[in-house]
Amino acid sequence: MDLRSEKIQRILSKYKFHDVAVEELQKIYRLYPGMVPSTGTYTFSDGTQKDLVRLVGNIPVPYGGRSYNFPIQLWLMDSFPFTPPICLLRPTTNMVIREGKHVDGGGRIHLPGLHNWDYPKSSVVGLLAEMAAKFEEDPPLSSKSTADNKDELLAFVSNIQINDGGSRRLDQPNNKVSVIGGGDLGMASVMSILSKCKVDQLVFIDVSESSTKGGSTDLEIFRLPQVEVSRDLSASAGSRVVVVTANAWSSEQSYASVVQTNVDLYRGIIPNLARFSPNTVMLIASQPVDIMTHVAWRQSGLPPTRVIGAGCNLDSERLSHILDINLNTHRPAWVIGELSDNKVAVMSNTGLSSSVQPEIAAGSNSTKPLLDRAFEMMKTRGQRSWSVGLSIADITNSVLTDKMKTHSVCTLAQGWGGIGAEVFLSLPCIMGSNGSTRLAGVSLGPEEDSKLRESVTSLSDLMGQLRI
Repeated sequence: MDLRSEKIQRILSKYKFHDVAVEELQKIYRLYPGMVPSTGTYTFSDGTQKDLVRLVGNIPVPYGGRSYNFPIQLWLMDSFPFTPPICLLRPTTNMVIREGKHVDGGGRIHLPGLHNWDYPKSSVVGLLAEMAAKFEEDPPLSSKSTADNKDELLAFVSNIQINDGGSRRLDQPNNKVSVIGGGDLGMASVMSILSKCKVDQLVFIDVSESSTKGGSTDLEIFRLPQVEVSRDLSASAGSRVVVVTANAWSSEQSYASVVQTNVDLYRGIIPNLARFSPNTVMLIASQPVDIMTHVAWRQSGLPPTRVIGAGCNLDSERLSHILDINLNTHRPAWVIGELSDNKVAVMSNTGLSSSVQPEIAAGSNSTKPLLDRAFEMMKTRGQRSWSVGLSIADITNSVLTDKMKTHSVCTLAQGWGGIGAEVFLSLPCIMGSNGSTRLAGVSLGPEEDSKLRESVTSLSDLMGQLRI
């Protein structure tokens, strides 16, 4: 962001928190380069005036798989960023403001994030992400001749050209992915996503509190196209997929205390990630994955369909491969349950090449020996970082491309197959751009059902010991 203008420098010099304000402006520019700084005189409701810095530009709003630009301006108070900006729409002469829950008749924008502003937890980057989400639900602008037609309204807004805001039409959603947490798994996820997925931007955020640090310096040295390295969670804003690999293992003696260390780490990460990317699919790979996915869902406030764990996806892909190549059984299979010795295998009742939506076949004595044999062949294959990274990339690709592929991912299992407790287990889910959709539950064999029930009990007990 170019702040070298004499007028901007003169006004910024009078800001109470000059250095912090400049730093925040640079963060905004990194994620929203179309938000251009300028100066102006703002008139308050009591008639008093003040020379302030303002940001003028367009906010991209996703709708129906496309992105549309809404012209806005943000007036930054002289106590910014400890005071929230005054946010206004910038309608042109042939536009009309559609007054609603978040916009008044004068074009002033009212959002929960403004009302509850609390820097440094609050930021303009997070505010713009919230604004995009609210405008997606209820677009606030239309042409004067099409005020009651939302489709024409959006078509009109998509073609707006604002000279001083750098507006441009975006016909495709931005394929942005963020990986949170360094170390071997974080690096493996970055490399695998770059290889597997078509991304416009991949942000790698090394969390200082995580015990899985490392790799970010090397990525800064050996720069890769589309990769941005950061240590600021706000750099993840607007991500379609957020992958979390961070762990914070402690030297505590009890298992519950060790897991609590990870929960405490998440408390400082997950709510902010959800605030910066309210429409994201959050993919958890921290351990223990069943518990940490549950924790992330609770802390994020996102729908359960948008918070999933890598879970048993890797084992499921290996199982299907062994059945197909080694045992000549051409039907998808999945490993479900807790990522532990209690995980069990199930098979689809349709073939690999079938165009019909897969269903889980009920447990039977005819398929059990085959699945047991395939399971035995899998035992020599560990879960190394690079293999888990490939699995994460495969799930990410299904979301970005709306592939509607069935993955065994960690999801809210309550209500599936008679499970009454609020627990997260790996279950076959169809993955697309809107997240996960579980396949219907079925009756399992006695041994498999017993293992699942045992996992439900142990996971519920552990969750009860944690301070979320």
